Amino acid sequence: MVALTGLRLLVPVSESVTLRNTVAYAIRQALERTSETGGPAAIHFVYPVSERPTFDSEMEETETARTLLDRVTVWAEEDIGENADEMTIETAVVGTREYLFSPGDYADVLVRYARNHDLGVAVFDPGFSPLGTTPLLPPLEAEVQQAGLEVEEAAVKRERQSPPLVRRATVAQFLTLFGVSYVFYLLLAGSAATYELVTGAISASVVAVALWRVSLTSPVRPVRTVKQLGRFALYVLYLLWEIAKGNLHIAYVVLHPELPIDPKVVEFDAAVWSAISVTTFANSITLIPGTLTVDVSQRRFTVHALTRDTHEDLLAGGLERAVRFVFYGRAAMEIPSPRERTNDGDENA
Repeated sequence: MVALTGLRLLVPVSESVTLRNTVAYAIRQALERTSETGGPAAIHFVYPVSERPTFDSEMEETETARTLLDRVTVWAEEDIGENADEMTIETAVVGTREYLFSPGDYADVLVRYARNHDLGVAVFDPGFSPLGTTPLLPPLEAEVQQAGLEVEEAAVKRERQSPPLVRRATVAQFLTLFGVSYVFYLLLAGSAATYELVTGAISASVVAVALWRVSLTSPVRPVRTVKQLGRFALYVLYLLWEIAKGNLHIAYVVLHPELPIDPKVVEFDAAVWSAISVTTFANSITLIPGTLTVDVSQRRFTVHALTRDTHEDLLAGGLERAVRFVFYGRAAMEIPSPRERTNDGDENA
C-alpha cells in the first residue's frame, strides 16, 4: 500500500457502486495518518467532465457532476464526524474547457490539478469509469504514476447487485431493534402495567431475534442515532407546521369564488440519496395538502402540484432541506434548492 505522504489526497470520482466506500476509505486513511503525524489532512474530490462537444460550462453533465460532488461532501462530513478540525474537504469539476477522451487526457487534467493544489497522492475508486463501459482505470493509473504522483486504489469491495437477505449483525443492532419494538408495543398497549411490560419484553425479544439480521442494513452508531432522532423530532414539528399551512391554503382556494388552481406536474432530481431519506421526502410531500408524489425513480421525483404557490414552495426546496437536515446534518442544508440546481424556474413536464 502506498503511504499517504503529506496527507494531501486527490480522489477522482464518478458515479459507481463503490464510490461511497471509496469516500469512507479515503477519510479513514487520512484520519489514521493524521493521528500519527499530528498534521492536518486535505482531500480533494474532483469530477473530470468527459467528451465535451462545446465549451458550455453549464451543460447537463456539469450539473450532474456538481450534484454528485454535493453528495460526496455530505458523505465525507458524515465520516469525519467530530474530527472536522483535522481535515479539509474540497471539491471541483475539472476538464470543463478541454476535450477528454483518452487516459492520457484524463491524466493530464488530474495531474495538473494535483500540482496546482500541492497534492501528492491520487486515490482511485475501483469503480471509477467516467467513460461508462470503456475500461479506463488501469491505463489512467499508469499515466498518473508516470507523471510523478503516488497512486493507490481504494481497498474496497464492489457492492453486491442483490444483497443477501441475512447479513452479519451486531449486539448494538439487536438492542436497537429490541428497544424500538418494546417501545412500540407499550405505545400500542397504552399502559405500563406489569403484564404489558412482561409481554412487551417477550414480544420485542422475539422480533429482535427473528429480524435483527434482516431489518437493519448498517451498523448502529448510538451517538449518530441519537442526533438523528433529535433532528427528526424537530422535523416532525416542521412538517406539522407545513401541513397546517397547506390546509389553510387549500381551504382558501376551495372557498375562493374563482377557484384559483393551476395544476402542474413537476419533475426534479432531489438531493437525497439513501432509501429511507427518499421515502421520507416522498411521503412528506404527499402529506402536505396541495402536493402529491406521483412517482419516484431513484432520485427523480414526479410531483403533482395543485396551485402555483405549492409549485413554487416545492422548487424552493424548504422541505427537501429539512429532510437532508434529519439524515445528513446541518451542513447538508447548504446544498442548493431544486430551482437553484437547475437554474430553471419552470420544470413542469
